[in-house]
Amino acid sequence: MIQEHRARAYPGFMTLAAFIVVLLACLGVLYIGTYTMQSVPLVVIAVLVGAVTLFCMGGFFVVSPNEAAIGIVFGSYAGSVKTPGYWWMNPFALKRRTSLKIRNFESGHLKVNDKDGNPIEIAAIVVWRVVETAEALFNVDSYENFLQVQCEAAIRNLATLYSYDSHQEGDLSLRGNTNEVADKLKNELHERLGKAGIEIIEARISHLAYAPEIASTMLRRQQANAIIAARARIVEGAVSMVEMALDKLEEGGKVHLDEERKASMVSNLLVVLTSDRDAQPVVNTGTIYQ
Repeated sequence: MIQEHRARAYPGFMTLAAFIVVLLACLGVLYIGTYTMQSVPLVVIAVLVGAVTLFCMGGFFVVSPNEAAIGIVFGSYAGSVKTPGYWWMNPFALKRRTSLKIRNFESGHLKVNDKDGNPIEIAAIVVWRVVETAEALFNVDSYENFLQVQCEAAIRNLATLYSYDSHQEGDLSLRGNTNEVADKLKNELHERLGKAGIEIIEARISHLAYAPEIASTMLRRQQANAIIAARARIVEGAVSMVEMALDKLEEGGKVHLDEERKASMVSNLLVVLTSDRDAQPVVNTGTIYQ
């Protein structure tokens, strides 16, 4: 596994100034040697030094913000330059550039089965960037294609770990625990993509729905669960109100009800409080036992 390290790159303007000085010196030697027709070996040396200097000037390059230049010399990794500016590197080095900017990847709508075996459609948005240039370029064939495949694999695996909806209190679900599911997806992607030098900044589910063939059935089940939950809440509140009414009636000692009258009153109050329709009042004009 190749690991990133800093390339032997030198500040461009200082190196350019040094090359210009060398070229001027070579031109001076050529002029003096040609004018005096002496020191032929010195003239040859000046020509060679000037030619090498001109060739070395091909090693200058510019690094923009949020960009990296990766040097490759005769097939070997020579290091990376991430600092923006004007630089000089070995002219034999091939400079490959890669972006360090933050990027988004949105997966397509994947059809998978959740933990309960229900077919669902799921998609996610992943925010990522390259942090290790050598790993991204040399450890995988194409880091962008590698990211896409690994994201889809992680999303499919995530869907099998959770149910679409929680059926028991305390169970995690894809729809009800979005933050926990997002953290799980981010951690799994970090493990999968770390070998490619990619950092996962954020990962969240962007689309979640039942598959079309079971969507109507699951909608009816959700409605039934909602009705049951609402009924349970209504009954709980009605019982509390009936208990409070009985306690208030007996609190002052003015009204005494036997067990039969209490049962009748509880029944009537529960019917009134839990009914879907308004109760029709009946006025008793006789005694309490008529």
